[in-house]
Amino acid sequence: MAEKRDYYEVLGVGKDASDSELKKAFRSLARKYHPDKNPDDSDAEHMFKEVQEAYAVLSNPDQRRQYDMFGHDSPGGSPFGPGGFEGVNINLDDLFSGGFESIFSGIFGGGRASRVRRGSDVLLRHQITLEQIYEEAEIEISADLSVACETCDGTGAKSKDDVQTCSTCGGEGRIVQQARVGPFVQQMVSDCPDCHGQGKTIRNPCSDCSGTGSTKREQTMRMKIPQGAEDGLRLRQRGKGEHIANGQPGDLYIQIEVEPHAWFERDGPDLIMALPLGYPEMMLGTRVELPHIDGKSLVIDVPPGAKPSETLLIRGRGMPNRRGRGRGDVTVLLKLHVPEKFDKSMRSTLEEMLPSFGLPPEAVEDAVRREAEDRRN
Repeated sequence: MAEKRDYYEVLGVGKDASDSELKKAFRSLARKYHPDKNPDDSDAEHMFKEVQEAYAVLSNPDQRRQYDMFGHDSPGGSPFGPGGFEGVNINLDDLFSGGFESIFSGIFGGGRASRVRRGSDVLLRHQITLEQIYEEAEIEISADLSVACETCDGTGAKSKDDVQTCSTCGGEGRIVQQARVGPFVQQMVSDCPDCHGQGKTIRNPCSDCSGTGSTKREQTMRMKIPQGAEDGLRLRQRGKGEHIANGQPGDLYIQIEVEPHAWFERDGPDLIMALPLGYPEMMLGTRVELPHIDGKSLVIDVPPGAKPSETLLIRGRGMPNRRGRGRGDVTVLLKLHVPEKFDKSMRSTLEEMLPSFGLPPEAVEDAVRREAEDRRN
């Protein structure tokens, strides 16, 4: 496991930073690294979580004092557990609209974190073609997904009166336990075992969803494929994942898988293909036209005297650059096509050509030597 960075270093402030300086640093970094502004960027997501955890500790006077004394090895460990601050969901709109104080008041004021349960994320895989990526096509996906139960409006209860405040945790969803460790008193906060962190219990569950608050239903979604998308790209639809009673739905991820093309292989925005040619085409040169992903023919001009394993570069006819302008290139690898079977006529023709194009046995050694010298040079 990677070693945790110093919280002051994460926020970019000194150890004597005031509360307002901490808050200003947090706002700036949270906006910069928020997942909504950095989709599919794992580094930004990691930085966002670091920033959240650092501010959560340093903005609490007691926790900051303990961190200044013991660092990350303080008695009781991180107040947010081994997973850090990941359980708290911050909306980017709240950071810009002034909802910042209400987000953290429950955490920094009373010393407890009131968590909202969240459904699981759902992953679907969908195959597309290179042509669809080039065209920035709109795709349609149908799948059986979890939705809020219409009978109970997603509460999981038979009626509103059947949803009650948990008597064990008093609706907090969490319980606090204290234990003495040497000269220190360790405070441990965990999910309430009776309500599983919801703060509410259901007396009579809904008969249609058995108290889960959700049912399965076929849904059709439409989304546009980003031009130049890479294989494995995940597109997210918020709130389309698993629904749970008295909680927030998870997200739906659509993973793009690119179907193999008939002759192209892809290397980022560049396309690579092999072009088999007969010996006469190699010697005399030829022009080949193939259907292309952009709807226009791909014209390949093979010069006279071409050799097998040589490559031809066609600029600007590859895939669109996802980050930047223009398109990649097409690289054509020339391969010599040798028929598997020869009829008598073809064999006779080859024997007639042998004196002109063949290599006499006594010249083989010199030819091998020249090839070796060419490779060394």
